[in-house]
Amino acid sequence: MKIPFLLLASSIHYISISASPIFEEFFSPSVGTRGAVASEAQECSYIGRDLLARGGNAVDAMIGTTFCVGVIGMYHSGIGGGGFMIVRDKKGNYEAIDFRESAPAAAFEDMYQGNVNGSIYGGLSVGVPGEVRGFEYAHKKYGSLPWKTVLQGAIKVAQDGFIVNADMARFIEKTIRDHHNFFVEDPSWAEDFTRNGMSFHSQRWDQGSQVAGQLIPEGEKMTRRRYARTLQAIAEHGADAFYTGAFAESMVKTIQETNGTITLDDYKNYDVISREVLHTEYKGYDVYGISSPAGGAVSLNILNTMNGYTHQDEDRNTTLHIYIEAMKFAYGARLHLGDPDFVDGVPELEHEMLNATTAEKIRRKIDPRKTQKIEKYDPDGIYSSDGHGTSHVVTADGDGMAVSLTTTVNLIFGSFLMDPLTGVILNNEMNDFSIPGVPNEFGFAPAEANFIRPNKRPLSSCTPLIVSNKDGSLFAVIGAAGGSRIISATTQVAWRVLTSPSWSIKDAVREPRVHNQLIPNTLLVEKKFSSYDVPSLVERGHNITWVDEGLSTVQALTRDSAGVFEVAPEPRQKNSGGVTL
Repeated sequence: MKIPFLLLASSIHYISISASPIFEEFFSPSVGTRGAVASEAQECSYIGRDLLARGGNAVDAMIGTTFCVGVIGMYHSGIGGGGFMIVRDKKGNYEAIDFRESAPAAAFEDMYQGNVNGSIYGGLSVGVPGEVRGFEYAHKKYGSLPWKTVLQGAIKVAQDGFIVNADMARFIEKTIRDHHNFFVEDPSWAEDFTRNGMSFHSQRWDQGSQVAGQLIPEGEKMTRRRYARTLQAIAEHGADAFYTGAFAESMVKTIQETNGTITLDDYKNYDVISREVLHTEYKGYDVYGISSPAGGAVSLNILNTMNGYTHQDEDRNTTLHIYIEAMKFAYGARLHLGDPDFVDGVPELEHEMLNATTAEKIRRKIDPRKTQKIEKYDPDGIYSSDGHGTSHVVTADGDGMAVSLTTTVNLIFGSFLMDPLTGVILNNEMNDFSIPGVPNEFGFAPAEANFIRPNKRPLSSCTPLIVSNKDGSLFAVIGAAGGSRIISATTQVAWRVLTSPSWSIKDAVREPRVHNQLIPNTLLVEKKFSSYDVPSLVERGHNITWVDEGLSTVQALTRDSAGVFEVAPEPRQKNSGGVTL
């Protein structure tokens, strides 16, 4: 039976994020004891909260929330993509679930030679989507509510519509400015993105329509009814409705007609992989992440290095410099990682990255007075492909179950392909592989560990983390969106909240961020960063580039010893929201 909203109102606590500067605060921290959800779309966080209120658990809330995010935040997420999640069950056991897109069986190492743009646009850029299969796997193993129930919120949002928010309007405008206006030129896109569902090439336009080809502006309602029908079929028939039958046939046709090689067998044979859960200890906490091809080893390597510095609050400038240097060493090690099913020695390298001896070696290499030449961090002079648009969701329930999940279609609006039958926006995840013989703009050679192989999964920056107290109880769930900046953002928030008891999770998320992925060896600094800190970084040799807020976007939550949750949605995203129950 559906629970009326008014009956829940007295037990629900929520905050939403306005468009105000990230240091202005208009809302008290959201607290509750029965569960918590944070995502980039407050409407979707409410869906997750309502599933918890109906007796669902953290996995149910994650699935319902993320399916909804794929409706509203379709520019960087949705069922045409994939990702990673780490699940903590109520007994404190962890599982790392890889539902990353995979290369088709026909893929080969040199497939983009002379055609680098083929990895970015059109059917050749599409990897086999993994999200639907990944969510079904998690639900079958951990979910408590019926699968069909969990999807209903997202279906309703797609069918009845949602308001075009500032984030979406900004990404649409940027895409048109940087590329072309396929939103109105392509009938598949126009059906959703224009006011009356017609492209300006439509026959109906010739008959005198005055609004054909007009984009739905910010503040008006958009519907995605084909996508709603697709979700409804998945709700009724499971993931097979997506991976076989008419939907799969239509998506494969769309891909192949635009130079892609994905087949029905690629869809049918896609499977979820349970990866190794990585672990490190930091300041009395246990931190858990996901092994390659996700970015957990890089994040935990940074924390492992910082764990040896015992008085981090005494000299803020030196500590920040050391943290940035630890970040650069970790990103240098990342260049040798890849899909462990295809690259020898990856598990061994990750274990080495997380042991105490390696942390001590890095600390000895770090000079607290200055930066060093790039070969000190990356002696082989290679680079790995950069990641792009993503979305993160965190959920937890009163029994201690929690999920940290990152999902993506890679670049904004993926491959620029929308399947006309399903309304699914297809990813361009093949662009996350390295291309042989194509150096980056700084002359560094591509990383062989990330070269294309049939059925291989490209290296990812996705870094979902879950943190527990020493007694095994849940403490924090953290993750980020933002391409290669995911690792630095997630780790910086974890580092701050785990190092200093005075920092709340909301403080840590609000704090301005820095990022240096080594190649390029440039320190990106958000403009809200303290002018007190920056001169010291310049004196130590950091090459600083100022960037607007939004370098990355974090979603996080914590649970205190009394079982009270606090959520920290990202204030850099105008529609972000967190809720507790």
